Amino acid sequence: MTGASKGIGRGVALKLAEMGARVVVNYNTSLDAATEVAHAISENGGEAIAIQADVSDVDQVSVMVEKVQDMWEAVDILVNNAGIIDDGLLVRMSDRAWERVIDTNLNGTFYCTRAVLRAMIRKRWGRIINIGSVVGIRGNAGQVNYSASKAAVIGFTKALSKELATRNITVNAVTPGYLETETTAVLNQDQKDYWLSVIPQGHFGEVDDIAHTVAFLADEKSKYITGQIISVDGGMAV
Repeated sequence: MTGASKGIGRGVALKLAEMGARVVVNYNTSLDAATEVAHAISENGGEAIAIQADVSDVDQVSVMVEKVQDMWEAVDILVNNAGIIDDGLLVRMSDRAWERVIDTNLNGTFYCTRAVLRAMIRKRWGRIINIGSVVGIRGNAGQVNYSASKAAVIGFTKALSKELATRNITVNAVTPGYLETETTAVLNQDQKDYWLSVIPQGHFGEVDDIAHTVAFLADEKSKYITGQIISVDGGMAV
């Protein structure tokens, strides 16, 4: 589980642990938060370990996956959640702002998936679940880099699902809308009112909405679902 120390990642990690999965809590800089997630899982009778790796760095990804495979042989379920934002209008966007977002959100998904794939193919079982975003479908002013990265993850999901369909490995994406997280907590009231006005259900979602969806896609019960983009956004993408 990449980017598992906070927000959606934390919620999904806890939910997968409830299902009985051993969880790798990947983090880049948030050691204390990641350690807390792993500790919470352990306290509830689960098994988890926090491992640092910047998913935009292919060498760090390789080291992380090797550690996991040494401990637990293979990664059966991969949730690509790590992501960053660096917002700004395109006319003023720096090369660095573009590259940082693409490197983490898109390249990180590629590096992590490639690193675990051979073992899944040998085992003939796997679940790859990519966390996209509603703005990868709708777009959003001031987020050209982020929207592009998440739209690319959708294409990545669909193409890879076709490559792996005969190997008993499913590949799906979950695209969250606006949730009650630290991201929406910093919005002013005018911003909140605007986003609420474009959400047909009229309220923000919860992290658990994403966690339950990911848990279902990770389960054997979802074996006939692949290549799907599942929007959990209160109707925003409609």
